[in-house]
Amino acid sequence: MARPDFLQLIDACDNFPQTDIGRTPWSEDAASAYYQFLLPGDPRPHGFMLPSVVAKMPWTSEWEVSKPDYRPRRVRLLGDYIEQTMYSKTINDALQRLVQAAIEAQTFQLIRHPLNEDMRIMGGTPMDVPSVPIKINRTAAPLFGIATRGAHMTVFVRCSAGEGGMKIWVPRRSAHLYTYPNMLDTTVAGGVKADESPFECIVHEADEEASLPEDLVRSRARACGAITYVAAQETEDGKLMAPDCLYVYDLEVDESVIPRPRDDEVKEFYLWDLVQVMEALVKGEFKPNCALVMIDFFIRHGVITEENNVDYVELCRRLRRKLPVPTSVNTGW
Repeated sequence: MARPDFLQLIDACDNFPQTDIGRTPWSEDAASAYYQFLLPGDPRPHGFMLPSVVAKMPWTSEWEVSKPDYRPRRVRLLGDYIEQTMYSKTINDALQRLVQAAIEAQTFQLIRHPLNEDMRIMGGTPMDVPSVPIKINRTAAPLFGIATRGAHMTVFVRCSAGEGGMKIWVPRRSAHLYTYPNMLDTTVAGGVKADESPFECIVHEADEEASLPEDLVRSRARACGAITYVAAQETEDGKLMAPDCLYVYDLEVDESVIPRPRDDEVKEFYLWDLVQVMEALVKGEFKPNCALVMIDFFIRHGVITEENNVDYVELCRRLRRKLPVPTSVNTGW
């Protein structure tokens, strides 16, 4: 069996150029320039927007868009002195109006069929009002260069003596899905909604996608860190910057626990040994960010080591790319 080129798999997902995106709003080269996306009273850019997207967006008087000769290029929601208790709601209402206007005008192909869920803008919600997260429609987030959040859980079985190693439950995505139909996925995965934690996302996705009991997941699932990467999302408007953070979990079960599809997102589950998983990775059958989750799992469980892979340190580094936007409310204010 050919061994997967793990770095190549990471490159296929973490494929936004390794440039300092934060410097491009000062660039004189329009082809490499992005606009900062700023929230009221916060000097930190929470996203970076293509000039072509900025030009097409149906901005209202609530927004300040810098003139072409201004540096840094920026888009800013006005209202630096919003009352703290109304801060998040004011921003959320303005973002909702803006995205809805773009949807109604059919301005962008990306949001002509938006997902009916909002996601949290990481690092945007002040400590004073944590119960009201600043949020945006998940489908629209890449237009603003805002980081999204996902949660992935790998369910595995340790083999009995004589079999060696472990087996992993691998789902195949349904053929009708809009993104990555028929590709292989993480056992349980989903986008983290604005009003939930990554673990709560795992709990409900485990039930909906895999029919796994809530008490089993709550008692035995283990948080194992986070993967970060920056994807280049190709659109008719150009190359959008799409940062992402994946919270990863493990769930060890015995052979009596069998995931079964409950909703229509999963076609079927396979219980595969490591050789079968590796073969699927070689063939490019895994959804790109799920390949990263699998590589991270292999590193944590000693399947990929310094002794058997010359790229070991580089693999560890590449799974934790520094995101160009805030991930905490405590930095940069």
